[in-house]
Amino acid sequence: MARVLHRRLLLLAAVSFAVVASLLRPAAAVRPFVLVLSGEDFLKDSAAHPSLPSADSTDDDGWDDFADDSPAADPLLSPSSWVPLLDPASPPLSGDETDSSADALFVAGARAMLSAASDGDDAAFATAAAQIEAAAEAGHPGAQSALAFLTGAGMTRPASRSLAFLLHKFAADAGDLQSKMALAYSYFRQEMYEEAVILYAELAEAALTSSLISKEPPVIEPIRLHSGTEENKEALRKSRGEDDEDFQITEYQAQRGNAANMYKLGLLYYYGLRGLRRDYGKAFHWFSKAVEKGETRALELLGEIYARGAGVERNYTEAYKWLALAAKQQHYSAYNGLGYLYVKGYGVEKKNLTKAKELFELAAENKEAGGHYNLGVLYLKGIGVKRDVIRACNLLLHAVNAGQPKAIYQVAKLFQKGIGLKRNLHMATMLYKSVAERGPWSSLSRWALESYLKGDVGKALLLYSRMADLGYEVAQSNAAWILDRYGDQSICMGESSFCTDMERHLRAHALWWQASEQGNEHAALLIGDAYYYGRGVARDYERAAEAYMHARSQSNAQAIFNLGYMHEHGHGLPLDLHLAKRYYDQAVEVDSAAKLPVMLALTSLWLRKNYADSFLIGRTLISDFKQSKCESVIPKTRHSTNIY
Repeated sequence: MARVLHRRLLLLAAVSFAVVASLLRPAAAVRPFVLVLSGEDFLKDSAAHPSLPSADSTDDDGWDDFADDSPAADPLLSPSSWVPLLDPASPPLSGDETDSSADALFVAGARAMLSAASDGDDAAFATAAAQIEAAAEAGHPGAQSALAFLTGAGMTRPASRSLAFLLHKFAADAGDLQSKMALAYSYFRQEMYEEAVILYAELAEAALTSSLISKEPPVIEPIRLHSGTEENKEALRKSRGEDDEDFQITEYQAQRGNAANMYKLGLLYYYGLRGLRRDYGKAFHWFSKAVEKGETRALELLGEIYARGAGVERNYTEAYKWLALAAKQQHYSAYNGLGYLYVKGYGVEKKNLTKAKELFELAAENKEAGGHYNLGVLYLKGIGVKRDVIRACNLLLHAVNAGQPKAIYQVAKLFQKGIGLKRNLHMATMLYKSVAERGPWSSLSRWALESYLKGDVGKALLLYSRMADLGYEVAQSNAAWILDRYGDQSICMGESSFCTDMERHLRAHALWWQASEQGNEHAALLIGDAYYYGRGVARDYERAAEAYMHARSQSNAQAIFNLGYMHEHGHGLPLDLHLAKRYYDQAVEVDSAAKLPVMLALTSLWLRKNYADSFLIGRTLISDFKQSKCESVIPKTRHSTNIY
């Protein structure tokens, strides 16, 4: 069951990366994602399904992507949002709570907690936790959510997963979105998909809604602090925003009139990439300058800005003008924007569904994900075309495989409702989860990364740990890596004071395990190493072998090599030289960089087989080499940040 779950979770990781890729307009190196379905996954008689959306229905149940109005409120500011505490420029916390004194107590406690984490002050942290607990007892949902996080992690109190779950349930029932994320992840881990899918569907919808109006970017770059067991220095350097040397060069070239760099600078500000704050005003400025210099790629972005009213007054006539100019330059994604205007009748003489369909088809024919998605919506609801659910499903699946987040959401709904596709709650849950994790609450990762880059490791650990509680794999691995790397510093809060070595090891181990469940092969490898060498846990070769097998299923060459070594020496696995050789050979097949250690290991095997009684077998050189399991020779897992 664990292996099956693991393979399925690989799909989730791939979807998450694909969502990022779809929102980045420049080409980016991302993990490929293909959702392959067989004929058995489709419902042949789905056209008669009673839950199908209607083209003229007033209750769309989220199917109509052509709604008239953008949402008026950003779901970011749920009761437990920490963003206003981190960013003074953010709007204040919503005042929906009935007890203003409890609200003030929560805000004071949360701020004090963040400050104490920065200062490494365990007494101040305990005092802050007591304030949060008092606010929670008064019924404040944000405080209940924060207290659930502290209780689950065992900070200033004994760890209790059951009590943490109960507190999250109270907060979620009061509308707290972060606690809903934590509950959904808890249900997901327990394979309780009936419960998980409902929460993740709500959160995914909120994430898509917020991306239209939030000041936070729709792209939260999943930067890993580590690559293998080393700091991911290149990715971290590129995340320093305006302090990054590459950014400064780009800005300098843009100021000197380079059109390509003007466009690139506009993208960085429009999406809030590379550690920059999202700034529509600066994006509009640089896109306009780029167009003046003849950079046609910026035409479509100007059209999108006017259509959305992002940093400028919404003007559909201007939107149409810029999108039409982009389309003339064969920027096929502009056809999607034009098609939308014709569907709604905005900026054009009148609605024209036939014209809209033609534009969407042109975009789809030129492999634009938005074209496949928009056509899919038309066929799903029968807007201007005869309803064809099977065709709609196929079009939406094309968009999913191109990483279109709205398409991922809609296909998740198809799996959830059993429309066109056979009902599959596990698949629906994973797809919803990948979209939900693009929600505005993911902006905590920005603050965590900024804190780490500034050397404020304690605050970074606290924020990553909070996101880990919500189910973010990157946050789980980052928090675990900080605990392992900075274990000798006072950054980890335990039950009574700073973490003991045992508390720190166990917390890191739990985080690595959660990351491993979600497809992080490096995490599974480290778990195996912890059990093999007895790092923070009792040495247990059998459990080490289980963890290495988990990493092996993710094609991790180091884990495969380690399994060969364990078979060669009978550590936790049967002594089997033939099987050991098969693992060694497989390690090279997976990663050619393993050639040298494998060659040495095979030499050892040959000596062991042919000269079992020779003094060579006991030589210190061979023994020392083998005991290391070649950890420093085979490169660790490579994690890309898929940014430019």
